[in-house]
Amino acid sequence: MLRRLILLLFGLAVSQHSAAQVPSAAAACDGPAWQAVLQPSAGPADARAVWLDAGTLQWPEVQVVAGERFRLLHSAEGRLALQPGQAAEGADAAFALQTSQAADPSRDQRFRHLAAGARLALAADDRARLPALLAGQWVLVREDAEGRLQDATTVQSPGLLDALYAPAAALTDLGATPRPRGSTGFRLWAPTARAVTLCLYPRGQGAAEAAEPLQHDDTTGAWGVTHARDLSGRYYSYLVEVFVPGTGWVRNRVTDPYAVSLTTDSRRTYIADLRDPRLKPAGWDTHAAPATVRANTDMVVYELHVRDFSVTDTSVPAAHRGKYLAFTDTGSRGMRHLRALAQAGLTDVHLLPVFDLASVPEAGCTVPRVPAAASDSPVQQAAVMAQAARDCFNWGYDPFHYSAPEGSYASNAADGAVRIREFRAMVLALHRAGLRVGMDVVYNHTAAAGQHEKSVLDRIVPGYYHRLDATGQVERSTCCDNTATEHAMMAKLMVDSVRLWATQYRIDSFRFDLMAHQPRAVMEALQHDVDAVTGRHVNLIGEGWNFGEVADGRRFVQASQRSLAGAGIGTFSDRGRDAVRGGSAGDDGPTLVERKGWVNGALDGPPEVTMDEAMRLADQIRVGLAGTLRDFRFETRQGEVKRLDQIDYAGQPAGYASQPGEVVNYVENHDNQTLFDNNVLKLPRETPGHERARVQVLAMAINLFSQGVAYFHAGIDTLRSKSLDRNSYDSGDWFNRLDWSYRTNHFGTGLPPQGDNGRSWPVFQPLLAQRGVAPAPADIAFARDAFRDLLAIRASTPLFRLRDAAEVEQRLSFPNSGPKQNPAVIVGRLDGAGRADARFGELAYFVNAATTEQALALPELAGAPWRLHPVHLKPGAADTRPARAARFDPPSGAFTIPPRSAVVFVRGAPPTPPSASVPPRGIRRLGAARRRRDNPPPVPDAPDPRPWPPSTAPG
Repeated sequence: MLRRLILLLFGLAVSQHSAAQVPSAAAACDGPAWQAVLQPSAGPADARAVWLDAGTLQWPEVQVVAGERFRLLHSAEGRLALQPGQAAEGADAAFALQTSQAADPSRDQRFRHLAAGARLALAADDRARLPALLAGQWVLVREDAEGRLQDATTVQSPGLLDALYAPAAALTDLGATPRPRGSTGFRLWAPTARAVTLCLYPRGQGAAEAAEPLQHDDTTGAWGVTHARDLSGRYYSYLVEVFVPGTGWVRNRVTDPYAVSLTTDSRRTYIADLRDPRLKPAGWDTHAAPATVRANTDMVVYELHVRDFSVTDTSVPAAHRGKYLAFTDTGSRGMRHLRALAQAGLTDVHLLPVFDLASVPEAGCTVPRVPAAASDSPVQQAAVMAQAARDCFNWGYDPFHYSAPEGSYASNAADGAVRIREFRAMVLALHRAGLRVGMDVVYNHTAAAGQHEKSVLDRIVPGYYHRLDATGQVERSTCCDNTATEHAMMAKLMVDSVRLWATQYRIDSFRFDLMAHQPRAVMEALQHDVDAVTGRHVNLIGEGWNFGEVADGRRFVQASQRSLAGAGIGTFSDRGRDAVRGGSAGDDGPTLVERKGWVNGALDGPPEVTMDEAMRLADQIRVGLAGTLRDFRFETRQGEVKRLDQIDYAGQPAGYASQPGEVVNYVENHDNQTLFDNNVLKLPRETPGHERARVQVLAMAINLFSQGVAYFHAGIDTLRSKSLDRNSYDSGDWFNRLDWSYRTNHFGTGLPPQGDNGRSWPVFQPLLAQRGVAPAPADIAFARDAFRDLLAIRASTPLFRLRDAAEVEQRLSFPNSGPKQNPAVIVGRLDGAGRADARFGELAYFVNAATTEQALALPELAGAPWRLHPVHLKPGAADTRPARAARFDPPSGAFTIPPRSAVVFVRGAPPTPPSASVPPRGIRRLGAARRRRDNPPPVPDAPDPRPWPPSTAPG
């Protein structure tokens, strides 16, 4: 009550002071300005001190000097006058601070990143006064014995706000909540605001119909109001009056951080009851997601951008291209492609960001006209980049509103209902195609912070939601303005958002961008929460890269590769990736060519270098094949049996996971060059197209043979190229195209954009100009069909998808390892003994990266009736080399593996395919497969006749 009275009196004073200059709240609801400065302030803007809790502060790198004093000054109007060497003026409250040595292990652990300095405490009576004075200007000062100013700073507030308003974390109605009996509640967490007004609009455009003040709750710091009517279908925004250090009192017109939908370009928030039948496509409530995944290791993921999927697909109606609704066009080439993958064994489509993003205009975006030019010309990229800021394309890693669907993918961005309904229609269509749906989520940063127009969080609670450095500036190690999920209400926003997507949109799995910038504890709490509310296990994976201001646990135990062991949350592994592809993600210029991978040239260098390097890379691939499990052991090239965490990877342990489900294996994703482009850079320039396709298949095979989650970038199976672009996030449709007609992969469509690629142009230009590098349709078809066969092989037995580390250690071994290995061939042996569902008594896979046939003597495999996997022998097998040229001699255990081939042998009776008999013996028997060439012609419109394993997709 005291706080409300103070704010009311102060609000009247400011209103009288500035009525001539500042529009009324009602006018501010409709005016063009999204911010008005009500009372400028000239105080300090930096924040070098930090609130540790509701009564303790720390001023790092400031020492307590005898005769000096510290005070905390408050001015409700923001009129502090602070001149060095003079007494501070303008304060309407001052709090004397005493040095403190009191220890609080939990608090001190949270703020362990702070440098040593003065630790200061409020008196008990002053602590009680603090909440009532929270709004306004606060400055911490250091003064000499005569009261003259020596130094001054504002104070970072998250520790204070988390302590004062801990009950806010239990709020269940933040945002707009239509209620069953016809009322609508609004609630916004804004503990440092002095006033919040609801602007209510009947439509997405036009004047407000009401401007209504919200009431402050002293317990939670939230503001709320309840309307007696159901306001579903209307729109709203808030006017938040809040003090911004260095600026003063402002009135911000903002959308709701808990928005579930918006109007065009996110100008207004849409009020929706997501249970409303009008927001659901037919069949939504009764449909079920495919039951193809029971553990993380069952996941085989296809990473896909909504616009890429259909924008150039002429089999999609023009109005649906690049939109959510393209997934509902079941007869399109793209949907036939996805269904064929599902029938083969793909389980999940992961969508690049589909939450509301800040970088694509939702009305009036452009599609650049790209002129015809040479394959190595800079003309194409110049045309694309000239419109990049206003075109229709972006990856979308620039969150605006975390819990609302993106409007540019909807058929009508102006109607908040449409994007909800069409997003659900997309999910429904993918589920019906036999595919679960995953989302790429980006809670580690926002598109903007501070008082930027596209900043939402910071314009409501300045300085709270983002991670700040030692001076109070927002950290930007992620690329953009880093959020701070170690703060209670930012963590809550993330958890509540994921819960909404999982419950209201039936999202099956989530990929967290730069997840290691978030605390492990928060991610574990999120997992528990979302599983509980959905009644199912929601699979979580993410990027566990350890870097930036949070690296090595400086601020908290991270959700990083090495820190997540035991959590059951998967992280992307760079171990196998780098060994397969060569080099690392940071390479450019000549190093892109020089640093070869195991599949694309490491075997072809000088003999004095090649053997050890090839063996090192082969061992690194074995790390990936074993799920990067820290306790798994095998004999390395040095002749020592080592655990994977004893093997070096760039100065870190190669093995870090405790269970196979904690690792995501990949050889291509949206970042960096595509696998095809990477191989163009590393393979000999004279490599023919069909051999380039075989190299692609080898990399895909390694990924599918690896324990853990298998993750693929859309188009990897069609030799996707981005014309060597290393970072196509803003490179337009031109450099991100997919071709579901299988006629081209778009290699050689110009030099990629100069900004991220210019240093490498001298390397790229001759490769782009070279004829014969771009694949023929037959090469694309071979890679496409070989990938489907590999999916079927992985799906045929759980031995490729073991869930328990102990079982991996028991069942997986690596013949042909150690110092006497042939590094051109990687062999994995999987024992199915004792598993009734294994389908095979034993399995051995071989990956030969050499350009020549390789013979291996493996006495430990002698005497057994090894034969080719049934997929190799079925009619229409994509790769006929195994059936034609792979051999096994039982008495000696000698295997012959054809060049650049991935071959799987099995023993023990497999199930018989329902539409084709499997030869019981004789790996040279071909049947109809003999009549198929290594490189089949494209058949884009033909159904995929996969007889085995059984289809998981209808039609």
